Amino acid sequence: MSDPTTDPDALPVLEALHTTPARRYLSTDPVPDEVVWSMLDAAVRGPSGGNSQGWGWVVVTDPDVKKRVAGWYRENWNAVYGSRRAEILAQPPGTPGLSRNGFLGAEHLAEHLEDAPLWIFPVLRGAAGATDPMIGASIYGAVQNLCLAARAHGLGTSLTTLYRGHEDELRELLGLPDDALTMALVPIGRPVRGRWAQPRRRPVEEVVHWDRWGATRPREGR
Repeated sequence: MSDPTTDPDALPVLEALHTTPARRYLSTDPVPDEVVWSMLDAAVRGPSGGNSQGWGWVVVTDPDVKKRVAGWYRENWNAVYGSRRAEILAQPPGTPGLSRNGFLGAEHLAEHLEDAPLWIFPVLRGAAGATDPMIGASIYGAVQNLCLAARAHGLGTSLTTLYRGHEDELRELLGLPDDALTMALVPIGRPVRGRWAQPRRRPVEEVVHWDRWGATRPREGR
């Protein structure tokens, strides 16, 4: 029988959808080029408005690029989360939002971001000056495809935008067209801690509405 942790063809789709949490403790081992191509080939099968496919994917392994971006990332991490470390870690279990383990994993990623062997920036053309709040709909489905494909190859991912605030510098660093904007950063690598577990989410019954907001329906078999 095939091992779904090593054979990308052996992982059932619904299992992948239910067990692809953010993995932030990553090995420094490089990701083979053939796996990178496989993941990106899956990513570009994702949807985009009008099938415009106005995306590009910047694959980063250059240590100098990583070092510079990681510095911006840590600045934002410390401003948004690091300054609240004691408060977050003191919260009782079950508190909504970032859990203790989630915080520690995110903190580890912030401190070791450049150690992730592979980064991928999803880039959207025409987004630099956009005011449409739904502009990201033309790439985030493809980004999720990327994360699921990584999962099938036994690789961990997380989706982050904490490097933001340095768009002009990043555009120059990555050589992006003037109209393009990075929509996220996806660090990728072989997980060294944690497991392929179902992410903690609110029960689906609490967030589903039937025909109009507030109209609920019991879930059969529950």
